[in-house]
Amino acid sequence: MTTVTPASAAAAAYRAATEPPREGVSFSATLTRALEHTVEASRNADTTAAAAMTGQGSVTDVVIAVGRAEVALQTAVAVRDRVVSAYQDIMRMPI
Repeated sequence: MTTVTPASAAAAAYRAATEPPREGVSFSATLTRALEHTVEASRNADTTAAAAMTGQGSVTDVVIAVGRAEVALQTAVAVRDRVVSAYQDIMRMPI
């Protein structure tokens, strides 16, 4: 398992937001990658919290990791809500 530092997470998020879409990359692949990032942020928060409980980490690291996991989850929920809304709009269209 790779350790994600605050600097590497910020750099990865910046690259993902600013790099142009690659040719041949599907929407589902992009969505899968984003969901994997969300899961990894959650696991990192869990690992950091466990390390802090055993005295091997700081409270600051825990707060940062939990904050990142929370933002990632909120983003995933917002995307899900938009996808559901778009699907419902399409289903309401007359044929």
